Amino acid sequence: MTMIRVLYTILLITTLSCKNEKNVALKNIEDKQKEVSVIEESFGYLPDSTEIKQFTLTNEQGIEMKAITYGGIITSLKTPDRTGKFDDVVLGYDNMEGYLKKTPYFGAIIGRYGNRIANGKFELEGKTYQLATNNGKNHLHGGIKGFDKVVWDVTEIKDENGVGLKLNYVSPDGEEGYPGNLIAQVEYFLGNDNTLSFNYTAKTDRPTIVNLTQHSYFNFTGAQRDVLSHLLKINASNITAIDNGLIPTGEFLSVTGTPFDFRNAKEIGQDIESDDEQMKFGLGFDHNWIIDGDKAFKFAASVYEPKSGRYMEILTTEPGIQFYSGNFLDGSIIGKNNIVYNHRYGFCLETQHFPDSPNKSHFPSSTLDVGETYHSKTTLKFSTK
Repeated sequence: MTMIRVLYTILLITTLSCKNEKNVALKNIEDKQKEVSVIEESFGYLPDSTEIKQFTLTNEQGIEMKAITYGGIITSLKTPDRTGKFDDVVLGYDNMEGYLKKTPYFGAIIGRYGNRIANGKFELEGKTYQLATNNGKNHLHGGIKGFDKVVWDVTEIKDENGVGLKLNYVSPDGEEGYPGNLIAQVEYFLGNDNTLSFNYTAKTDRPTIVNLTQHSYFNFTGAQRDVLSHLLKINASNITAIDNGLIPTGEFLSVTGTPFDFRNAKEIGQDIESDDEQMKFGLGFDHNWIIDGDKAFKFAASVYEPKSGRYMEILTTEPGIQFYSGNFLDGSIIGKNNIVYNHRYGFCLETQHFPDSPNKSHFPSSTLDVGETYHSKTTLKFSTK
């Protein structure tokens, strides 16, 4: 009889505990649920006294994203864990001063050309163009003053599906060495279905090259530890092999039997210390995966963090995705809430055309001609499991 009472007591405590945990989770979610909104406020000033605005977007489920007019930088993205507790899952700074220091492109729009171009040179219609070289002898992420360091004009979007921002910038002919006046628009849209979409368009008055992307660093633990235990899946059978300067050699390298095989989800840290030559070149993962599938808008990758339960899927129209495992984070950056960003405290998944495409004729073309419109779309889908 005593044993039955003990078992009954244990069962009752367990049931009440589970019920209480569920109630806490529901309360966390309910407390966070807000009216769909866009709030504008000042974020600080540039050295020339230009005021930088910050916009806070909130969807029906309480997911909150903040972005500023400088670089289109996403400064904060708060999503719930499996208990309904919200944390900021992107790296960045608390103030404008942080973003004006040398920063590893936290949360920024990248352009005109995301990733590297060898020697900063490319040829178009028989003419050779010399771009700014800001990564050794190579051109990286648009140059010395790329789209990550310009001020974008912003207008709000609000409809029955969610809220968003339209960011516009006109890049003048010759900026950072690129030909043509480029009219660029990037739309951030936070859906009530817990999606965050990036829609890119661009037009030019001279043939040019374009490869726009978004450079947020994610950490689904709220940057409480490194990202090595995150489970990553990439829908790709090949990568573009690189040399020791991180420039593609032109070879498509099968991921089979290599550390680059993420076709089945595995921990980011599982093979990160491999002595594979490609891994040594990147000091970890810093490569372009060639996304499998013929669909125009297709599944590219997913990430799951087991402790929090946070899960993100990425769909895109782009042919490639750059996975970067935060190899150059070294503890020298103090980010939001005075958190020290130590080695591999964030990862990036940048949808893109391939690095150095203008110099590789067998890569998907990144050329934009007069009369054409550049289109690209990437959607992040947030959930828990």
